[in-house]
Amino acid sequence: MAKEKVQLVIKGSNVILDNGLVRLTISKPQGYLIGIQYGGMDNLLDLKSSESSRGYWDINWNLPEGQDRYQLLNGAEYSVINMSNDSVEVSFRSSYDPSIQSTKLPLSVDIRYILRSGVSGFHCYSIYERPPGCRAFDLAQTRLAFKLRRDKFHYMAITDEKQRIMPLPEDLLPGRGKQLIVPESVLLVNPINPDLKGEVDDKYQYSMDNKDGGLHGWISSGPIIGFWIIFPSHEFRNGGPTKQNLTVHTGPTCLAMFHGTHYIGNEILAHFQEGETWRKVFGPIFVYLNSTSDASKAYNLWIDAKKQRLLQEAAWPYDFVSSPYYLTANERGSATGRFFVQDKFVSSSLIPAKYAYIGLSSARTEGGWQTESKDYQFWVQTDSKGNFTVKNVVPGVYGLHGWVPGFIGDYLDKALVTIPAGSQTELGNLTYVPLRNGPTVWEIGFPDRTALGCYVPDVNPMYVNKLFLNSPEKYRQYGLWDRYTDIHPESDQVFTVGVNDPKKDWFFAHVDRRGPDNKYLPTTWTIKFHLDSIIKGTYNLRLAIASATRSDLEIFVNYIDQGHLVYQEMNLGMDNTVCRHGIHGLYQLFSIHVSSLLLIKGDNSMFLVQSRSGDPVCGVLYDYLRLEAPASSS
Repeated sequence: MAKEKVQLVIKGSNVILDNGLVRLTISKPQGYLIGIQYGGMDNLLDLKSSESSRGYWDINWNLPEGQDRYQLLNGAEYSVINMSNDSVEVSFRSSYDPSIQSTKLPLSVDIRYILRSGVSGFHCYSIYERPPGCRAFDLAQTRLAFKLRRDKFHYMAITDEKQRIMPLPEDLLPGRGKQLIVPESVLLVNPINPDLKGEVDDKYQYSMDNKDGGLHGWISSGPIIGFWIIFPSHEFRNGGPTKQNLTVHTGPTCLAMFHGTHYIGNEILAHFQEGETWRKVFGPIFVYLNSTSDASKAYNLWIDAKKQRLLQEAAWPYDFVSSPYYLTANERGSATGRFFVQDKFVSSSLIPAKYAYIGLSSARTEGGWQTESKDYQFWVQTDSKGNFTVKNVVPGVYGLHGWVPGFIGDYLDKALVTIPAGSQTELGNLTYVPLRNGPTVWEIGFPDRTALGCYVPDVNPMYVNKLFLNSPEKYRQYGLWDRYTDIHPESDQVFTVGVNDPKKDWFFAHVDRRGPDNKYLPTTWTIKFHLDSIIKGTYNLRLAIASATRSDLEIFVNYIDQGHLVYQEMNLGMDNTVCRHGIHGLYQLFSIHVSSLLLIKGDNSMFLVQSRSGDPVCGVLYDYLRLEAPASSS
């Protein structure tokens, strides 16, 4: 069957794009997507929402030292960028004039939509630009949001395992829902769907790492239609592969998060100085639409969407985007090499860094890619032998970064890497030497930048989300911070090296303990270990933290007094991982010197003190701890 030509029609203050499969209605010149017609449904977007809050771009930003500002992004100037029988690309642009003194957002924004012939969906992207002379500002978050019809879309899917019928927006209102101590968390006490009664709903429970996400959406009933957001690449998202982002939430809402601070905090803000120029293309992402007339085959829409994701990834970078700032495959380069680890206390020979992560980022410090927010990042995972090829890299000069599951810390090559257009850069063999001074005395956990190797308790039945029962992501449940008190009601956790198992006996989050008057009290965790002998010199404690939030952390050896204090960090972290049901945030590695004079032959104790009180959701998530003997013992 021949493809229908793409049509563009101006109707009043709206632009209509139609390819015979999909019909988009966009406000002119603002660029709000106010209607999506597909599969027998006149509009997939929420009819009860205003036209400016159905399909829209928005931003959170602030002037230096100023209050956070939220605003919708909209165009002031409409134009047709490209028009043919096969494709149409339209632009909705707002231009910032630095010569006009104002407190407006110092950013020019060009919102683009692309509709192609024979394609069951459409592409969206935006170009953000700071011309010369702009005032300083901070960029906190920007995204593309879709609010779907609340009477039709009730089933969401973000992975094979994470799919469910969701609450209705009315269920979050007083009378049907009860807000818990975390504002986004609502206990469903009288939901419209009685099967959901007693569950907790929270948008953060559906967060995904960039490296694990890339496809999420909703399926409607009557007609049965799938609405899917597909990220063909993550290069334009901030924070690298481990950055966590929201996906879907009760609304029904479907999000394309490009830039945000969630699970990191203000350290990932993009700070723009006075006069600093900048340009970045966010996207394109693909909104894929599919349908079936057979209710028993509704799940197949998810299977089909996964196949479409692979097709979109294979087509990246696209050859139909009409902006000169979006580079095609011919205008990009690549880099290839092999990654090894050298740790003489593990192996006398080089260890292939299997299934490690290698990335190119403008960050110039070890681990700095986690908080890099202005430029593009390009990441791949090595194979079982450590081989890798980073493809489709925008030409430029990059830091070469990496990290290896099973080993602490971050790799940063000493030399910067220049990627020219149209060629492959041979990096050769790369060797990461993780921090280590001596042999392992003892270790707790597995170094993978998360607290997955620790004990995650079952949820309190009062606050369950059934999706995460018997799930490897049981940490997504609400209120697990209080489960520490349930397990340790009067005294704190004691872990004996060689006896206890971290997966059973090391609570995943070092949080406060709830006292009898519901006040939250400081906690002291004890690590007991035996030394047959003491070697004179300096021992080293490698402390890898998967996340920290408003924590006052102190570490003592054998006695809790100033003479035995080896580490102190006040107000550590602002990830908010505990209250947002995560298992990692901003990874940090600390090396702590422990004098042999503090240790004794025989039984020793190390005390990890969370000394902040009164905060139920402060806490530290430990990735891995290792005590090393002095180097002379090797």
